[in-house]
Amino acid sequence: MSDDYIPRLVDTVLPRIIETLPAVSIVGPRATGKTTSAATFAASVTHLDRRADAAAFVADPDAALARLPRPALLDEWQQVPDTLSAVKRAVDSDAAPGQFLLTGSVRIGKSHTWPATGRIVRQAIHGLTQREIVKYDGPLFVERVRQDVISLLDTPKSPLTLFDYLELAHVGGFPDLVVRNRPPDARARWLEAYLLELRTNDVKLVGGDPDPGKFANFIEAVALNSSRIVEQVTLRETVGISKNTAAAYEDLLEAVFFSERVPAWRTDRLDRLAALPKRYLLDTALLMHVMGVGADDAARDPAVLGAVLDTFVAAQLRPELAVLAPAPTLHHLRDKGGRHEVDIVLQFPRRRVVGIEVKATASPARDDARHLAWLAAQLGDDFVGGVVLHTGPTAFALSDKIVAAPISSLWT
Repeated sequence: MSDDYIPRLVDTVLPRIIETLPAVSIVGPRATGKTTSAATFAASVTHLDRRADAAAFVADPDAALARLPRPALLDEWQQVPDTLSAVKRAVDSDAAPGQFLLTGSVRIGKSHTWPATGRIVRQAIHGLTQREIVKYDGPLFVERVRQDVISLLDTPKSPLTLFDYLELAHVGGFPDLVVRNRPPDARARWLEAYLLELRTNDVKLVGGDPDPGKFANFIEAVALNSSRIVEQVTLRETVGISKNTAAAYEDLLEAVFFSERVPAWRTDRLDRLAALPKRYLLDTALLMHVMGVGADDAARDPAVLGAVLDTFVAAQLRPELAVLAPAPTLHHLRDKGGRHEVDIVLQFPRRRVVGIEVKATASPARDDARHLAWLAAQLGDDFVGGVVLHTGPTAFALSDKIVAAPISSLWT
C-alpha cells in the first residue's frame, strides 16, 4: 500500500462483505480510489481496461476467471461486459464467500442487462470526505444525530471560516487533487480532462451517444443548478433539447456518477409537499470548475455560495450513508407553496427523520431553524432532531431538539 494512501470509510465494511458474500461490485465516480481500496483486499488484480489483461476475457471469460487467485479483483469490468455473466455463473456454481471484487466507474447501461441480482452486492465509494482526509475515527455524523442530536453540543470550537470551507470545497474529494496539492493551472487541466473523458468515453460505456455540444451545455446547466429544486423543463429549455433527450442526458450523468437526483421526502402526515427532486453534483471541485469560480468568487454571490456549501455538506454525508446497513436515505423537503423548505432530510427506519439546514452564516439565529421547527411540530416523535450547519465556530442549542453546529462537526 502506498505511503500516501488515505484510509477510506469503505475499508471498514469491505472485510465483512468479503467474509460473508461471494461477490461485491464497488461502484462510484472515476478516480475516487475504488481500485486502490479494493486491491488491498484482493489476491489478484485484473485491469480490464488494459488490452493485455482483457484479451483472455474477451475470448473466454469463464476460463479466464477460473485461473484467478481469489479474492479476484476485476477492475473496470464494464470494458468487457461478458465478465459479469461469467462471475454470475461462477457464483451459481460455487457461492463460497470472498471470491470476486468488481470495480467500475459507470452504472450498468440500458444496452446491457444486470444478470447478477442475488449474486453480487453493490457497495458505493465516493470522493474523499474531510473525516477521511483528517483521519478522524470518531462516530459517524449520521449515527450521532440519529442517536442524539444534542450530542453535537460537544463539538470542539472550530477555527474554520467561511473562506476555509469554500477552499475545502474547491479542493473537492478526488484523491489525486487532495494528495498531490497541484497548482491551480494543473488542477484546471486535470478537471477539464476528467470532464472530457466523462463526456466522450464514459457515456459510451453506458450506451450513450449524445450531441457533444448540447451535452456539454446540459452538464453546465445541471452544475449551475446543483442543490436547487428545478424542473427539468427549465434545463432543457436552457439547452434547447427535447423532453426525451433531457431525460436521457440526465440518466447518462447519473450513470457516470457526475450528478444525482435526491428525491423529495414524502409522508402521508403532510399532504402538500412538492415532488420535484433536488440535483447535486457529486464533487464540489467539479462543481466550482464548471461554474468557473474560486472561493472568493463564490463568497461574493449568495446563490453560488449556498449551492457550493449545500453540495459540500451532501458530499460529506453520502459516503457515510453508503457504509451503513440498513442505510438511511437522503431526501430534501419543500412544500408546494414554497413556504417551508429543508435542505436535507435523513430518513431512518420506521420513518424517523433528522432535518439539516446549511447556512452561510457565522452566527445563526432561531429564525434560521424555523423550517426545522415547523417540521418538528408536524411530525412529533418521528422528528429525531434538527441541525443548522453553519460557518461559525461554536455549537449551541436552538431548542430542545434543534442544534446549531459548525459544518466541521461533520468530521470532528
